[in-house]
Amino acid sequence: MHRLLHPVNAKLDDHLPADHKLSQIYRVGAGLTGLLLVAFGILGLTHHIGFFDTGGDTVLALNTNGALSILSICIGVLLFVGMVIGGTFASTLNIGLGLAFIASGFVNLALLDTGLNFLAFRIPNVLFSFVVGVMLMWFGMYGRVGSALPHDNPYWRARHPEAAAREGRGAAVPLHGERRAA
Repeated sequence: MHRLLHPVNAKLDDHLPADHKLSQIYRVGAGLTGLLLVAFGILGLTHHIGFFDTGGDTVLALNTNGALSILSICIGVLLFVGMVIGGTFASTLNIGLGLAFIASGFVNLALLDTGLNFLAFRIPNVLFSFVVGVMLMWFGMYGRVGSALPHDNPYWRARHPEAAAREGRGAAVPLHGERRAA
């Protein structure tokens, strides 16, 4: 049964060493996206747009209102927290928020031109939501999933413990000019 539930022995919460270089990629992705969202939210709030106003006020070529501005700031701050914590937390946060942005794009696409469009979305907002979602997922999954991960990758080693152990035993490479004992 375990093999059916975990066919490739992969989990998104595998341990990543705190000093691993992949952590920097997760941090940069979370930080840059968080900065973009906070800037958008602050600019929206400085325009003194109504909280649920759907009048077509734009900031950075995107439609906005007070609710979307505050939501953007909150998500941006959450991404900053992920950037500060780093590691697997930042990666998982990027993946989760990336999925949420893509889902938001689809939901708000369905709500365009209806009375339920309380975040004042328009087509550019939907496209922005899709782009940010894919970007966050890319930053979160980088070096974590794929068919060609290098064998020194901690996620590859966690998914292939037997092969990692075999490579660990044979990893002692002789120095230049030395002979390996048989």
